[in-house]
Amino acid sequence: MKKVLIIILIVLALFAVVGTYFYTQNATKTSSEMMPDGLEEKSMITGNDKMSETDADAKKKTRYIVYAKDSLSESLDTKRVLFFYASWCPTCRPVDAELKTNESQIPSDTTVIRVNYNDPETDQSEKSLAQKYGVTYQHTFVQIDKNGNEIRKWNGGGIEELLENIVQ
Repeated sequence: MKKVLIIILIVLALFAVVGTYFYTQNATKTSSEMMPDGLEEKSMITGNDKMSETDADAKKKTRYIVYAKDSLSESLDTKRVLFFYASWCPTCRPVDAELKTNESQIPSDTTVIRVNYNDPETDQSEKSLAQKYGVTYQHTFVQIDKNGNEIRKWNGGGIEELLENIVQ
């Protein structure tokens, strides 16, 4: 009788784990489907919400952006810090919100680029960046130079740690 009860409990636990996995996957898809047509999640962080500015002007003033393939080349004239972020990470989400809210505290000569790490939104180029810089988990920051060489890497923290760790 005890063996049957143990087997039933194991099966129920497996159903709970699988159900949770599918629920979280569906929730991610649903939030992406709610975006207006033609917009991708990567275009949602903008730094400046002024409608009268051109996109080029807004990009120049934006200090916190979401990674896109041209992000690294477009920010060559600034100090660049990669923030490896995961949408499911309980410490990454508050830092993401803090960086958005306090973007004006990021030095004007610095661009922080949010790179997806190990979540459904992560693409191959983001995986390659994580591999290149030896990033093994989310909530990792990597400052790189104009040639893409690592200057400094640290884990955790918010805007204060960012400001303390940026190499001048």
